[in-house]
Amino acid sequence: MVLENKLNITDQVELARQEERISKIRAKEMFETGYLNTLEPGTFETLQKIHQYLFEEIYEFSGNLRKVNIAKGNFRFTPLTYLEEAVKNIEKMPQSTYEEIIEKYVEMNIAHPFREGNGRSTRIWLDLMLKKELNVVVDWNKVNKTDYLLAMERSPIKDIEIKELLKQSLTDKIEDREVYMKGIDNSYLYEGYLLFKTDEL
Repeated sequence: MVLENKLNITDQVELARQEERISKIRAKEMFETGYLNTLEPGTFETLQKIHQYLFEEIYEFSGNLRKVNIAKGNFRFTPLTYLEEAVKNIEKMPQSTYEEIIEKYVEMNIAHPFREGNGRSTRIWLDLMLKKELNVVVDWNKVNKTDYLLAMERSPIKDIEIKELLKQSLTDKIEDREVYMKGIDNSYLYEGYLLFKTDEL
C-alpha cells in the first residue's frame, strides 16, 4: 500500500526517493535559517513542528498524530487508544542527563506518533535535547546503520545497547551542518525497514 501523498505518487519506491530528497532539503533549511534554535527541546510540540517542516510538502498528515495502529514485524507501537496520553507522559520525562535523554528518545520511538517519518523527526528531536542539555550531538557518520536498527528494535526491552551505541558517537560539533545532516542522510536506509515492514492494523 502506498501512502496517500500530495505528490500523487503511486509507486512505493518513487515515493521513498522523493520523500528522501524533499526531507533533506527541508532539514537543511531548518538548520540554515536558525528555525531549529527557536524550538523548545524535548516537547511534543517541537517534534510536531519538526515533522511538519520536513513533510508538509508530501503528506497532509504532517505534524499530526497518526490515526491508525501500526507495527514493525511483530512489534506493535503504542495503540491509538493510548497514543495521545503516551506522548503527554513522554513529554514530562526528565532530560537533564544523557541516560534520561536516550530513555525519552526510546519512549518516543515506541509511541511512533506519526504515520510515516518518525525516525528522521525524532533523530533531530534527540539532537536538540542533547545540544541544549549537554552541548553535544550524535555524529551519525559514526553510527553503523545495521547496529542502530537492531539496537532500536531491542530498545523497548533493554535500552543499554542503544545508549552505548550512541554514546560512542557523541561530538561537540553542535553547529556542524554535515554532522546534523547525516541524521537525515540515507534515511531511506534507516527507515526503509519500516517503509516495507510497517503494516496498518
